Amino acid sequence: MTLLLAGILGVIEGITEFLPISSTGHLILTQRLLGMQQSEMLGSFDIAIQLGAILAVVVVYIRSILRTPKVWLPIIVAFLPTAVIGALLHRIVKTYFLGNSSIVVWSLFIGGLVILLFESCYKKNRATMQSLENISLKTAVGIGLCQSLAIVPGVSRSAATIIGGMMLGVERKTIVDFSFLLAIPTMAAATGFDLLKSYHSFSSHDALALGVGFLAAFVTALIAIRWLLTFVQTHTFTPFGVYRVIVAIAFWIS
Repeated sequence: MTLLLAGILGVIEGITEFLPISSTGHLILTQRLLGMQQSEMLGSFDIAIQLGAILAVVVVYIRSILRTPKVWLPIIVAFLPTAVIGALLHRIVKTYFLGNSSIVVWSLFIGGLVILLFESCYKKNRATMQSLENISLKTAVGIGLCQSLAIVPGVSRSAATIIGGMMLGVERKTIVDFSFLLAIPTMAAATGFDLLKSYHSFSSHDALALGVGFLAAFVTALIAIRWLLTFVQTHTFTPFGVYRVIVAIAFWIS
């Protein structure tokens, strides 16, 4: 992998990781458009550059993390379902799902329709949890189960947790914050677990490419996080649903 390609993939990861449009799905489709062959290293690269996005979350939320440590109990509870399911299905997902553009396109399309349907039916007064401290452990388990759906490329971890959380009664801005914080243990565990199993597939050049992808993901994720936090103040997720459907149709007819 060239450093230019590593940078491009890092930018795509950073922009899409926290938007409800699936970063993994976009990486897979971008690699298909660029004619990149799927390999053990490439699959691990896609997972590992998420560390850059994780660091961006820590930078943005460091004050909240230090100021409200009790928020971490529901976050850890929400993380557990994904940890268990991800560990059990890791080999299947990496072997059969990652790199499968057909699964990605269908997931983008169906997920887009779900977002559009949800936003057309959502009633703002249903939200009973207005802050992170109000999220119960029962609700956290439900959010974690929703997040587990994102082991399928194209589903989008952020879309699953945000839509799932809002359905469970969490206010829009609050579930966006929770989703960002939940990304820290989730993505750190996924990256660490994968690298522990596949670090031997990286050469010294691959390690340099990973560093470039990490930096690009970090910078662009910082921008994307701050933008989305402003966006959700006055907008719904309908544009993302429309975008997902358009991208899916575009790949079907291409």
